[in-house]
Amino acid sequence: MEKKQYVKYKFVLLDSLEKVMPNKEPSVLENSEKHLYGFKNEKLSFQLAYTMEYDGCEIPLQEVELKFRTQISEAVQIRKVELVPSRLPVYQEQLDEDYLYQEACLCPDLLLPVNNSIIRPVPYQWRSVWFTVDLEHVEGSGDFPIEIQITQNKELFWQDKMYIHVAKEELPKQTLIHTEWFHADCLANYYQVPVFSEAHWEIIGNFVGSAVKHGMNMLLTPVFTPPLDTKEGGERTTVQLVKVRKDQESYTFEFDLLDRWIDLCMQKGMEYIEISHLFTQWGAKHAPKVMAWEQGEEKQIFGWDTLATGREYQQFLQQFLPELKTFLRKKGILEKTYFHISDEPHDKEKETYAAAKESVRELLKDCKVMDALSSYDLYKEGIVENPIVCNDCIQPFIDEEVKDLWTYYCCVQGKKVSNRFMAMPLERIRILGIQLYLYDIKGFLHWGFNFYNSQYSLSSINPYLVTDADGGFPSGDPFVVYPAPDRTAYDSIRLEVFAEALYDLRALQKLEKKVGRKQVVSLIQEGYSPKITFCEYPKEESYIRRLRKRLYEELNE
Repeated sequence: MEKKQYVKYKFVLLDSLEKVMPNKEPSVLENSEKHLYGFKNEKLSFQLAYTMEYDGCEIPLQEVELKFRTQISEAVQIRKVELVPSRLPVYQEQLDEDYLYQEACLCPDLLLPVNNSIIRPVPYQWRSVWFTVDLEHVEGSGDFPIEIQITQNKELFWQDKMYIHVAKEELPKQTLIHTEWFHADCLANYYQVPVFSEAHWEIIGNFVGSAVKHGMNMLLTPVFTPPLDTKEGGERTTVQLVKVRKDQESYTFEFDLLDRWIDLCMQKGMEYIEISHLFTQWGAKHAPKVMAWEQGEEKQIFGWDTLATGREYQQFLQQFLPELKTFLRKKGILEKTYFHISDEPHDKEKETYAAAKESVRELLKDCKVMDALSSYDLYKEGIVENPIVCNDCIQPFIDEEVKDLWTYYCCVQGKKVSNRFMAMPLERIRILGIQLYLYDIKGFLHWGFNFYNSQYSLSSINPYLVTDADGGFPSGDPFVVYPAPDRTAYDSIRLEVFAEALYDLRALQKLEKKVGRKQVVSLIQEGYSPKITFCEYPKEESYIRRLRKRLYEELNE
């Protein structure tokens, strides 16, 4: 008699805090942990992890059908978590004990649609499906179970439930100013459409909409092509919103494209704009690339061969900045506009940065000016008055009670602190919302919402194959969305969890209005010692689960 082939499927319900690695069996939630707590204007996420085993030579039928039953079905979205290459997980000098892996591998990150509710378990590898529950589409409050079922050939052979608890209350409006630098040139390059063509505008609108849905409310605005991550002497695809006409030493400016950009941003829900940097990165030594029409021909008039404080560029800025401010004032957005001098000045570059800043000080004296910074000494010397401080260097600023602090992280903030590298566990992303609350941080910046270039912008990359800027930055640092075939943005699980961190921040702020800050801080610190800082914090998923439940209970009494 022919032996019947052995086939076994495994399914596990998880919340959004576990990254389901293909080679590691996920943890199992206790029944008491299969509960998610949320407010009327947020989204909750959970996962179904799955795998299969068999003992034959040929892979048996793999396809199973995923079904769910709930009163709130219109609020539920299902996507599968797809693996992407992670070739550079972390700089070795930044490695600490809180990484999931350090060797090149495939990592779960990309969220793709599930076709016809069909999933295909991969033998001896774990995968997951990501459920998003948009509570804005839930009528009323209370408890709403979601029953998950797996069938094959109409036969039910696994089911379980996740319980969604919806509070009567809404979260307050987000007060944190949040920007992740938006790279319009990368969208034109990837989709191979002309810059600021109608197709490009459509794509820009789609990606801006995705950013807003995940808590971004400020957008990097390329009045000139941003001089960011560009090799000295090189250039990025021109994305210049201001049209310049040059007649000897006089300039005129047309703001039609900038006007359209701002209108689009506001329509999508953006509240603030940040003007692209007025001087080059790494020391503010040169002018950004500026294109102008002169004698009927468009050509580059400033760039790497232009000194930042040279006469020609300074004459240009003396004419440009007043007109830009007049335009922004008429648009009613100057008060919500932020300017940059140059990104990340270091101690050895303070003289050139200070000179560049001084050259526009009078022109921008009534404007908000800020820059990323890691050196407290540069702040103390008054060189950068409104710092955006990297989260691994922020403690001296906190100790000195610097007001209205912003923070950021990027490729080198990989040791001890929160970040969003693919190799990091998801709770390391999520903890940031609690830290932002504890230290009353006013803004958060990241440099890469959709950077689809190699390091220094030497070439374009395919983000489905290259997640590390071609070996330049740890995988996941350059972007959090993927370009979909329909010109929209596919989300990543890292982006979804970051949005949850911002919900945590808003929930804590709401509770503070009810019970006072001292009691909220005590609640956060409860059960954990030492004091929570940006470098010292709970690393267990259970901590965030407990805190979330307590917030729900306190606010939903």
